[in-house]
Amino acid sequence: MLDEAFADGWAWWVIALAVGVPVLLVVLTEMIGALTRRGNPVAKPLRMLRNGVIPVGALFALLAFAIQSPADQVWTRVVATVFGFLVILLVLSAFNVALFANAQKDSWRGRIPTIFVEIGRLVLVGVGLALLFSWVWDADVGGIFTALGVGSIVIGLALQNAVGGVISGLLLLFEQPFKIGDWLDAAGVKGRVVEVNWRAVHIETGAGIQIVPNSTLSGASFTNLSEPEGPHSAETPVKFSTDDPPHEVMSLLRSVAEALPMKLPREHVTVNYSGAGAYGVSIPVAGPADASRALSMYLSWLWYAARRRGFALDGDSTDPLAEPQRLVEAITAIAPTLHLRDDDIEAVTAGARLERYGVGELVLPSGIVPDEVRVVVSGRAVLAVEADGGRIEFASAEKGDIVGHTALTRERTQAATIAGEILTVVVLPLSTVDALIQSRPRLAGEIGEALELKRTLAAARLAELGIARNVIGER
Repeated sequence: MLDEAFADGWAWWVIALAVGVPVLLVVLTEMIGALTRRGNPVAKPLRMLRNGVIPVGALFALLAFAIQSPADQVWTRVVATVFGFLVILLVLSAFNVALFANAQKDSWRGRIPTIFVEIGRLVLVGVGLALLFSWVWDADVGGIFTALGVGSIVIGLALQNAVGGVISGLLLLFEQPFKIGDWLDAAGVKGRVVEVNWRAVHIETGAGIQIVPNSTLSGASFTNLSEPEGPHSAETPVKFSTDDPPHEVMSLLRSVAEALPMKLPREHVTVNYSGAGAYGVSIPVAGPADASRALSMYLSWLWYAARRRGFALDGDSTDPLAEPQRLVEAITAIAPTLHLRDDDIEAVTAGARLERYGVGELVLPSGIVPDEVRVVVSGRAVLAVEADGGRIEFASAEKGDIVGHTALTRERTQAATIAGEILTVVVLPLSTVDALIQSRPRLAGEIGEALELKRTLAAARLAELGIARNVIGER
């Protein structure tokens, strides 16, 4: 009996399965544990091999070779079908790990959208199952493939517009000509990409979300403003009157742009004159995200700067501050600061003028010897020491405060004055203030005390931040 069993071969299959399967499962378990601890993606297909393919394969071998069950028996076919299906899944999982598990983000494998991989996997599973049923169950799958092909053509023709948009979106996702956060100029829309899906791209324009269909983007050219990385130019046309001297206007345009906080420090502003009062300004900034903010700030500062210089921006040079009565009212308002009497108003007004600054504008830079003194009429100015490549605020000047003290001591300013709000000041020539000080010793004392206080405040602020500075001065 025993000799007959070995002679038929089924006993060898039983022994091989009884010994080999447990040993193989133990070996796979150890390998899977080691790979899992290292985070290796190969652990996933090995886990499928251990938990599914080997047990079902062992059952199929037991039925087909050990028990020698007929191949046309239902249970044999069912087990063979399950085994074949698991083998298909194992092969697909192994290919997925080999191709995509360690793919670099910028490689073609890393750029393939997940939907492409899933569709490919579904097609391969369908083809594999069809072949499996054909081999195991002798099924005629040719008719099914024909019906599916004809049905796919009919459905494709009926949904060609919708499917075309989806395909366009998938191709954009695969090619990745832009990514979330990039700035696009596409189909008349300019803004930042906030979402990309199969159907459309969502662009934040600053006035809302503009939805651009993928079919529109794929069928037309567009500009990715964020590529290549590096300095970006914020450009704007500017118009002045033809009566304004071109070189003086160009100097003004350049100086206002150089003071912008978004302007790259080691890059140069470009100003071109096109004739007929038309100018073009190009401001180097870090990227498109800074461009719109830089232009908004630049054009608002330019409005104030043009009025201070008497230039006609956009052909209009009118300024309410230029009315003589406004200057008289302003000097009357600051009279207590300068200890003015009624008969002094007219003399002080003769050489004074009013100036207005936009929020954030530089009123007085550091490192210069001022030849004028400013007195705040309205708004607030911020006093800041420039250190470590930035500005450190330490005090403020409000209505009635003097800006530019060092004009009287003939010293260089050690701090900058910036408009913290819309700022209006009376500008007094140095000769006028010198004459006032000579006849008003108390004013000289107050200016000296204010200068010393600002120095003390600046030194205290720097000491608080642990920044050493040998000389601290104020205007």
